[in-house]
Amino acid sequence: MTDDSNKQKNRAVPSRRMSRLGQFGRLASGVAGGMLAEGARRLADGERPALRDMMLTPGNIARVADRLSHLRGAAMKIGQMISMDAGDMLPPELTEIMARLRDNAHRMPPQQLQRVLTQQWGTDWRKRFAHFGATPIAAASIGQVHRAKTPDGRDLAIKVQYPGVRESIDADVDNVATLLRVSNLLPTELDIGPLLEEAKKQLHEEADYVREGRYLKRFGALLAGSNDYVIPVLDAEFTTDQVLAMSFVEGEAIESLVDAPQDVRDAAMRLLFKLVMREIFDFGIIQSDPNFANYRYRPENGNLVLLDFGATRQVKADVADGYRRLITAALQGDHDAVRDEAVATGFVSQTAIDRHGERIDAMIDVIIGELNRPGIFDFGDRAFVTILREQGMDVAADKAAWHIPPTDLLFVQRKISGMALLAARLKVRLDVRELVAEHWDIEEGQG
Repeated sequence: MTDDSNKQKNRAVPSRRMSRLGQFGRLASGVAGGMLAEGARRLADGERPALRDMMLTPGNIARVADRLSHLRGAAMKIGQMISMDAGDMLPPELTEIMARLRDNAHRMPPQQLQRVLTQQWGTDWRKRFAHFGATPIAAASIGQVHRAKTPDGRDLAIKVQYPGVRESIDADVDNVATLLRVSNLLPTELDIGPLLEEAKKQLHEEADYVREGRYLKRFGALLAGSNDYVIPVLDAEFTTDQVLAMSFVEGEAIESLVDAPQDVRDAAMRLLFKLVMREIFDFGIIQSDPNFANYRYRPENGNLVLLDFGATRQVKADVADGYRRLITAALQGDHDAVRDEAVATGFVSQTAIDRHGERIDAMIDVIIGELNRPGIFDFGDRAFVTILREQGMDVAADKAAWHIPPTDLLFVQRKISGMALLAARLKVRLDVRELVAEHWDIEEGQG
């Protein structure tokens, strides 16, 4: 890595409200300048430039991704959430921005890190460690992770929250939403209002590291009897509401399995789907953030390391029961029952059924057909997604049919959708019916 790239990665997090607002203002000005330059170039070439073409230039795409990465916090997190929740509906230009956000988190300069840790641990905090790695081993939207060792030999991963993140959550989410809308970067058919409200709530909870520590311990207890999953152990001595300390666990990025043999990819993804089933139907709590960085793979034994429990939520019994009925109906090929359960659980509204019944029925038929193919389901075959997107966008274009699913349903579905997206990335092939049958009798629909 060159000196220039190091400078790029070490950027202080704007921690004051006005400084963060100024960053959004500079971003808007930069995008506008890029639009004018692109428009002038196209006019000089004899073209009649469209607003979208002037907006979505490579320079503007890079400008948006870089500025949101600099802000971190909610500004960066909301972009990541949009890409995970609506990846198949996004234009390719926005998909590129979100991919850059996942891979381009900047880290705090040493001076800023020193100030944060002094506030949390006191001026003599370094004396409490035999070694504290100055360079983070990971940098994400809310905090960055450092590796450290204590005098008594504990090997720790320490997540340090960026300054100002908690105080700026609501304003950042609103600013990013406005930016994306006025920049024409989101399709007008996509209603992200419910997602924005859920993002604010989730981000406030994720910024409470004491809360996350409790769920870290909870999942450790729930999965203590399984050799398939590894949960870091909370280190209470160094944990505060803005610093989370836990045991360091080795593991490779789950996305690195893209080049692994088919059976390895299938086995890892099977473990993740089994975990989601247990979270919904057995535990009654779910880690609702499907960010791929939250999962690591251990090639020596094939088990998975689970990280980041800040987005953990309760799963209400009626939500779990609704999913059980819906999945059972789909695997039984019962079209009418799927439609009725989709309305009952809140996935779609009766108004949408009344106004667009044929299109929704066609979407149901596609889903039932895919799930009930004999034998293995190929997650890498995404041809059916294009059909669903075309039908769904037509329904979404009708504002009278817009519907906000219950919040409790939104975050559970977010996890399921994220796992399906990961399975598609890894081109996984699984027997879905067999996987579901481990939790209840498909034929009878009983748990």
